[in-house]
Amino acid sequence: MKHLLGLLSLIAIAAHAGPRTSSNNTYTIAADTTDSGGRRTASQSATYTNDGSAGGIAGLSTVVTPAETVKSGYAAQLFDVTGLTLTAATLNVNEGTTDQLAAWQLLDDATFLAVPAANAAWSVVSGPLSGISAAGLATAAFVYQDTAASAQGVYLGQTGTLGLTVKNVGLDDFGAYAGDTIDDAWQVQYFGPPPNANAGPTADFDHTGQTNLFKYIAGLNPLDPSSRFVLTLAPVAGQPTQRNIVFFPLTTGSSYTVQYKNSITDATWQTLTGATQNDNGNIRTVTDSSAPAARFYRVQVSKP
Repeated sequence: MKHLLGLLSLIAIAAHAGPRTSSNNTYTIAADTTDSGGRRTASQSATYTNDGSAGGIAGLSTVVTPAETVKSGYAAQLFDVTGLTLTAATLNVNEGTTDQLAAWQLLDDATFLAVPAANAAWSVVSGPLSGISAAGLATAAFVYQDTAASAQGVYLGQTGTLGLTVKNVGLDDFGAYAGDTIDDAWQVQYFGPPPNANAGPTADFDHTGQTNLFKYIAGLNPLDPSSRFVLTLAPVAGQPTQRNIVFFPLTTGSSYTVQYKNSITDATWQTLTGATQNDNGNIRTVTDSSAPAARFYRVQVSKP
């Protein structure tokens, strides 16, 4: 189906132009002459001709190289719509933010005609988009990892789709897992999508005495009873004033600080200083070189 774009009206006026020469003689244009019908202008270039009209509103100009033809005198420019293309302010939208969508009619000459966003019918095809307003403003939901989404627009029988990526920019903001100090991706990995009470920070699903929060920080598997953090004390042979603090497993991304109390009734734990350290695989041995007969130890595990 052909569509009309714009309106052009021309009035033919009989006119003749004599030769023209610039004041500094840098160029000269010969007198224009036409054929007996008053249509074709005498050729002034080997690659250009102009067919005019005597008394009508029609004309044709042709250029040989590059090949171009310009028609004038038509009441409108004709085109066909071949599809609908969607675009967005950004294809990577942060979770919890909005993204403006736009629709364009694709024409048969490979050009585009803008469609007012409010004139298209918008919908979510898939992925974490919580909705798209009538004006084409898409809202990204919260995710636990970067997730693909797809939006759709419909206008005058043409349908377009657009792929987006909702970016995970917060570690602890996904649904019922939000705000519990554990990375949402870790909870989904082991306990599935929320809600799941077994994924809570104080839960101990495998009954090891170590909570989900501790196992997350220590890099352990909360579903496996054999995956637990172990701390032991051992004497140093021939060194009665020294003691080895041995713990494992070590996990990339976690840091470990040995702390002590000289009495169980002491109010605070102190960081052990002046100690030596030795790693063997994922086992670390810290040697307290000035240990009294009685001293209590613990290891503080943390993540950045």
